[in-house]
Parts: sequence; C-alpha cells; structure tokens
Amino acid sequence: MSVAEPRRIALFRHAKADWPQVSDHERPLAERGRMDAAVAGRKLTDTGLTFDLALCSTATRTRETWKLAVHELEHRPKTVYEERIYEASPGRLIALLNEVPDEVGTLILIGHNPGVHGLAEILAGSADGDARDRMNRRGFPAAAFALLSFEGPWKSLEPGVATLTEYWAPSA
Repeated sequence: MSVAEPRRIALFRHAKADWPQVSDHERPLAERGRMDAAVAGRKLTDTGLTFDLALCSTATRTRETWKLAVHELEHRPKTVYEERIYEASPGRLIALLNEVPDEVGTLILIGHNPGVHGLAEILAGSADGDARDRMNRRGFPAAAFALLSFEGPWKSLEPGVATLTEYWAPSA
C-alpha cells in the first residue's frame, strides 16, 4: 500500500462483560455482550471495509468479542493479540499504532475504555456529518466502534490528524 492512500482505523470497544469472581483480565462476556458483538460484526461488514490487521487486547472479553465479530466479516484479517492494549492510555495506543507496518492500510483495534474512547476523541481533528455529535451524546458504550481515516504512514499518526468518518453503538 502506498503511504499516499488514506489509512483507516476502526476502534472497537469490547462488548458487555460479566462480573464473575475472576480477575479483571479474565472477565468473560455477558449474554448481552455475545449478542452485541455479533451485531457489531455485521455493522462493521456494512461499512465495506476490509481489514488488513486486527490488534486485540489479550483480555478474555476482548478476545471473545473479536471471535464473535470477525465471524460476521467477509474477510478474516491477520489477528495479533497484544498485551499492551489492556489498560492502555490513548498515548500508549498511539505509540502502538505508530509501530504498524506501512503495508497495512486498514486496521481494527479491539480494546477497552477509557483508552479507546479517548483515542477516538484525540485522533479526530475533524468529523464527517454528525459522527462526533453522536459519539459525544452516547459516549463509547460496550460494543461501540468509531471509524477514522488519515493520510501518511502509521508512524505519523498523532493527535488531531484523523477524520472521524463513522460512529456506531448498540441500542441501549
């Protein structure tokens, strides 16, 4: 892929998790989360994007979310389970995205709040239509995703360089 072509990022928060007596990292999805993850996968398919790479937190709820969502996609991207996504700040997530190889054009990151929501807000210097207003009204509930685009190599990704092109969240 040429660095002159726009790059696209989907920031996807894990679906609703359950609260059993396990460590936070090992929390599984709740029944509602399993349903919402599949719906989010169908909504991701509706965007028409084909992901080259998925970066997924190693937490149980993110792995389960991705497994259910990716099943709905027409193309299954290479998936990398990345420990650094768990509990990461927006700055740490940007540093991780700066490491992505330039041949990757479209990426999905499956992670956690507040990092994923913060990253969407920080990267989006502009927005298409009412995407930012909808994201500001809804916040970033479980199973929500934001789509952003930017131009240049991954190492140039920094606050304000992207456009928020779409935002979706499951109905409450």
